[in-house]
Amino acid sequence: MHPHPPTGGRLRDRLTSITYGSRTKWSDYRGPANGIRIAPSTFYEHLGRSGPSKQEIKDDELADHIFELRQANPLNQRLGSRKTWIRLRSRGVDVSRCSVERVMRDRGWRGANKRKTPKTTIANPAAQRAPDRVGRKFTAAAPNRLWVADFTYCRTGVGWAYTAFVVDVFARKIVGWKVASEMTQQLVTDAINQAFDFRKRSSTTDLDALIHHSDARSQYTAVAFTQHLADQGILTSIGTVGDSYDNALAESVNADYKNEPVDYGPRYPGMAELSLATAEWVAWYNRERPNTYCCDLTPDRAEELHYAQIAPHQPKGAVTL
Repeated sequence: MHPHPPTGGRLRDRLTSITYGSRTKWSDYRGPANGIRIAPSTFYEHLGRSGPSKQEIKDDELADHIFELRQANPLNQRLGSRKTWIRLRSRGVDVSRCSVERVMRDRGWRGANKRKTPKTTIANPAAQRAPDRVGRKFTAAAPNRLWVADFTYCRTGVGWAYTAFVVDVFARKIVGWKVASEMTQQLVTDAINQAFDFRKRSSTTDLDALIHHSDARSQYTAVAFTQHLADQGILTSIGTVGDSYDNALAESVNADYKNEPVDYGPRYPGMAELSLATAEWVAWYNRERPNTYCCDLTPDRAEELHYAQIAPHQPKGAVTL
């Protein structure tokens, strides 16, 4: 007879300890030191297994899909498990979110994490500021009703650079941006001009219902900039000084920008490289990156669905943008 298997140690050690030569024996561990029971079928399946299990094979296949996604665009490597899962589902990969989390964790794949950054708002106390017309309500019934703007700083190999963004609140779409070596009024003016040109290429000719909201930086309260907005029929809104929540949406986009293309990898050598990376990130952000606010649709797709929904109600030949 075989000796009674030991009652202590790890489960794997106890399984191994009852393997005698080419023969094995199942034992029902019910001792007080163990507190577990092993079914015979489970025990013999474990001993008879050769090669990877079905789950291991599925995990390897899922890892291949994730690897292909991350290689297709380096910016996809900034996505965490949740957004990676959404992107895989949009590609037709039927997989659960927990499986993506497990496979990414086991292989050390992580997305970018947001970091705290110092605030750089410098207000001009002598400037006449428009009131806050938004009141932290960053929602809009349609595109071109509310834009928010802000800029952030980036360290490059040749010194500091500054990137300004203009975001359409309706679908969180970036409609304008600019990279410059100085944080001047021209920086924010160039960003808003790009937003004007972008919307005009989409047949938008009337911005009379638009509100432009920003914080109280001197670049946004400058007379020339506010007059430039007024010339386009745009109403100006300025948040209070020293309150980041008054422009939280724009600052959130800044944080995504800093965490994904800027701080995630090596420092960019200069302005040209940063500008190119910013252009690629904006295109990816609008076209491919799932946005939680848009029910995990991309900003581009959210706007497309909006216009598709209202199209049947538009007069024939009417401009829908």
